[in-house]
Amino acid sequence: MKPVKGVTIIDDPQVHEDQHVHAVYDQIASHFSSTRYKPWPIIAKFLSDLPTGWIGLDSGTGNGKYLPLPADRPGSILTIGLDRSRNLLQIAQHAGSEPECLITREVVWGDVLGSSWRSGVFDYTISIATIHHLASHDRRTLAVQRLLQAVSPVHGRVMIYVWAIEQDELSKRSIPASDTNGSDYPMTGEDVFVPWVMSQNQHTAKGKSKNDVPSSATSKESASAVPMLAAETPVYNRYYHMFAKGELKQLTVQAAEEFGLMVGSRESANAKGCRGVEIIQDGWERSNYYVELRRWVS
Repeated sequence: MKPVKGVTIIDDPQVHEDQHVHAVYDQIASHFSSTRYKPWPIIAKFLSDLPTGWIGLDSGTGNGKYLPLPADRPGSILTIGLDRSRNLLQIAQHAGSEPECLITREVVWGDVLGSSWRSGVFDYTISIATIHHLASHDRRTLAVQRLLQAVSPVHGRVMIYVWAIEQDELSKRSIPASDTNGSDYPMTGEDVFVPWVMSQNQHTAKGKSKNDVPSSATSKESASAVPMLAAETPVYNRYYHMFAKGELKQLTVQAAEEFGLMVGSRESANAKGCRGVEIIQDGWERSNYYVELRRWVS
């Protein structure tokens, strides 16, 4: 297992993401998808509890593993998948299909920071293991605001998952932690490169020799393949912002308030017509932090 390494972002965040996130996932899409097939229980329950007929957005859908849910009543809701990786979208387009029964899902090529949706058009949005790939605090804040903007101001529901610094005993990752100032203020998380080692079968299936380095490797710390010996397979460095305890909730509150929403329950509104968002639950599950939100109008 290759070690996780801390990284300092010195270039433009968009350029950093293009090189160390988007280019990587297009390279590893098939291998990555083969390892991502089991939904997280809290997300599965969130989708299962939604009313029949609701329409939602999976922002950063990846291989689309959440598009067929809920498993207990398939087809009762419609989730549209959005992603920047065309190669992953090709997989997501038929998520949950069997060889003898091809199912076509609704997927869209786009950016999680874009505002192409009409405000309030969806009943729910989910963002699973996506926001941690954004390379600045401002971009992560905007991503949360796009989720809030996309859902109904009256009843819209939002679920967000990100990777946590605090990894459990089953995790293969050890996150390097920087020094803190000893204050009670929440840490700001850690910017790291998490390596993805291509399997031998996946690498040779792309028709490359073992000593090939993908063309998108443009620097010593490129998110594309790291230079290697002839007997090795490519290692791709993916950028992550690993969230600290309390950071996701703090980010959500900031995003909502800057978006003009009151944070709290509808009952706490002091006037009619106030628009707000309530944090239904937040916590840690298997090396991830999550938060569930619900919009309201008083």
